[in-house]
Amino acid sequence: MESVNFICPNCKKINRLPKKDSYKKANCGGCGASLLDGRVIEATDADFEYIIQNSTVPVIVDFWAPWCGPCRMMAPNFEAASRDLAPKVQFVKLNTESNPQTAAAYGIHSIPTMIIFKNGAEIDRASGALPKEQIVSLASRYI
Repeated sequence: MESVNFICPNCKKINRLPKKDSYKKANCGGCGASLLDGRVIEATDADFEYIIQNSTVPVIVDFWAPWCGPCRMMAPNFEAASRDLAPKVQFVKLNTESNPQTAAAYGIHSIPTMIIFKNGAEIDRASGALPKEQIVSLASRYI
């Protein structure tokens, strides 16, 4: 059976899941946390590449900063989209203020900016605060 790798938002362990249309239950093999609750991973410069390289589902990253009004406005939409699509899409947030190396490496000049990665490579990008429906639509194109 085909499988996918999904990173646990709690402990960041790689979990191999059978590829299915829907899941009733999926828990992390490391910490036991649910992989279906749609929690967003808080990435850092230190673990960003690990996350995008080891997840075989699409990874959508929200590049944001705490002082950014549109970023704060979009945060609940991003989290709601994550709850709708986990574990078919991995949702990640990266604070550009405390993680400037990664933001610079991906040419982030305005926030919020979302980048979608597949197999470690950037495949799409969108800037500006989006409603939940647009985030889901954007991410769903790559499932």
